[in-house]
Amino acid sequence: MATTTLSSREFNQHASEAKKASNNGPVFITDRGRPAHVLLSIDDYRRLTEGHKKIADLLAMPDTENVEFEIPELRDLAQPADLS
Repeated sequence: MATTTLSSREFNQHASEAKKASNNGPVFITDRGRPAHVLLSIDDYRRLTEGHKKIADLLAMPDTENVEFEIPELRDLAQPADLS
C-alpha cells in the first residue's frame, strides 16, 4: 500500500490526481508541513469502519435492562494534605 503526501496547495491544484492516488493507499494532506487530513478510497474507509459500532448503538442494546450491576463502595480516597 503506497502512501502519498500533498500540501494543501498541491491538493487544491491536483485534486483528480489525489483521488487516483487514494486508490493505491492513503493520501495525507498537510497544512504548514503537518498532516491535517487523509483522503481514502471508499473501499479503504469501509474496511476501516467495518464492524465498529457507535456508542449510542451499544447503549441501546436489547435485553440489557435486567443486567445486575453493583458499584463497589470506595473508601479512604481523600486524605489530608501535608502542608509541611
